[in-house]
Amino acid sequence: MHPFTYGPGEALPPLDVDFQPLKQKLMDPAAPEVAGSTSTYARKYRDLAQEFENEPALLHLHGLLVANLRRHDQPADTVPLFIRLWREEAAFLMDHLDARWLVSAATTFGDHGISEVQRSLGQSLTVLFGMMKLYETERLFSGAPPDQAFVWKRKSAKQLAMQMDAYAIMGGGLDVNMLGRLWQEADRDAVICPLVRRLLSLLIEDDKTVFRRLRTMRRRKEKQKAAETPPERPKKQRNPVPVPEISQITDPARIKWGTVSLIKAPLDKILRFAAHHLTLGAHRVHIYLDDPDLVTVEALSLHPQIEVTACDADYWATQKRGRMDTHRMRQVWVATQAYNTTDCHWLAHIDVDEFLLPSLTMAQHLAQTSPDKIALHMPPAEQLSTGEGSEAFKLAPRAVGAPATVLEEIYPTFGMHLRGGFISHIEGKLFVRTGVEGLRFGIHAIHWQGAPATNIQVQPGLYLGHAHAPSWGDFMADMEFRMAHGSYRKTDEDEKFRFSDVVDFLIDAEGESGLRAFYQEVCTLTPPLSQKLSENGMLLEYPLHLDDKMAQIFGLYIKG
Repeated sequence: MHPFTYGPGEALPPLDVDFQPLKQKLMDPAAPEVAGSTSTYARKYRDLAQEFENEPALLHLHGLLVANLRRHDQPADTVPLFIRLWREEAAFLMDHLDARWLVSAATTFGDHGISEVQRSLGQSLTVLFGMMKLYETERLFSGAPPDQAFVWKRKSAKQLAMQMDAYAIMGGGLDVNMLGRLWQEADRDAVICPLVRRLLSLLIEDDKTVFRRLRTMRRRKEKQKAAETPPERPKKQRNPVPVPEISQITDPARIKWGTVSLIKAPLDKILRFAAHHLTLGAHRVHIYLDDPDLVTVEALSLHPQIEVTACDADYWATQKRGRMDTHRMRQVWVATQAYNTTDCHWLAHIDVDEFLLPSLTMAQHLAQTSPDKIALHMPPAEQLSTGEGSEAFKLAPRAVGAPATVLEEIYPTFGMHLRGGFISHIEGKLFVRTGVEGLRFGIHAIHWQGAPATNIQVQPGLYLGHAHAPSWGDFMADMEFRMAHGSYRKTDEDEKFRFSDVVDFLIDAEGESGLRAFYQEVCTLTPPLSQKLSENGMLLEYPLHLDDKMAQIFGLYIKG
């Protein structure tokens, strides 16, 4: 297409334009800025002004950049301005642009990306969504709605075009591997990564795609309930939770924050956990004891800022639901109960082996959260074994903007098989503003009106330390439970090579010595590992001094 023609005084903003005012300014559909102009640029300007009526002007600018970059030529700074816009305002764009515009942005990266990764991912997404548009259009003529999976019956043919074998619905991994490769490749470029992840997430969550339909067919077959399987409830693409005005506190001195945990652990471990967070300034530590005993309940109840709930038979008899079978279900239940009754402004749902690691005071981090964000995300930091108290942590590459490829350099034997280089979760946890009716806790998310909340912020310098396996003894002591019921358990639908597969392989091939070699490379802070983590900005030294904190906090309450 021919380049746009520009009238007198008409031009794209300069490369150093301040984006902040454009986020506040709302577009006038009359487009007075180009009134009377007959240039092709002015016509496009007016078309986009009408499309983004009363929307932030930054979205209009994004549309102009995309439109210019679809032409054979464009002003000199168009590409740099487009890249700068996504580098600096990706979160804002993804919060406001619909899926159609996000796909257009990906196509623009494919044509004009400044790195090979940007161009490759952009072109791959363009082909992916283009093919989806083709086959989903053809499917319209099948008479079946797009969210309806086909029933299991005799297939019309055994082979596809070009002599290809049909996809194995029950055991095939083409769908997972195809999207997973794009997801992992996005780690190599920080600018396009958020866009790629958002588009793939939207694709996975949408109930009107072949990926969802095949998953539905797979589940029907596995459960042998094809005719009884109800259609899944559509998920909203964006689900910002409205933040109550009373929770928008910007004065750290006024903020009251707390934690909530369902715990089954020895008393001394619970005391260390509570002492750490009380030392950080917690107003309330909500502890629900999953297997309560009188000594633990009485000991914890002595401190006025600890609220203890014994989750015994009497407790569960008073709940709307009886005692749930899994620990995870009980966790989210009690966390939601605490959320609805706490006197805190903010509440973090964390485990007894997880410790807040703020670089400022916790209240300062919370006070700096944007008033339109319902929650603050805390990326995980996995504790390393040092032989001297394990008070150093490692970070995942994505937490510091490093590509996933560094994992194979840092952990040469096992890096390619570990998500983020961790043996524990890499999703992190949330600090959530209170006061929203109907909000429900998950393990790594919060839900409102039937969908995950999306207006969540990340702040530099705030991590969640996870003492998952701080020593070889701890690692082995929890291994059997975690493999069978806990975080290492592999679900039936999980076809990728996961950490549980690594463990099975090592046990079968080398026994305990193989596991020791794994723990030494991945979980022990040796000098070589310390150097590699430091070089990549992935080493976090944060002494906990838990015994000192426990003596300081509980010395007046607990004797002996």
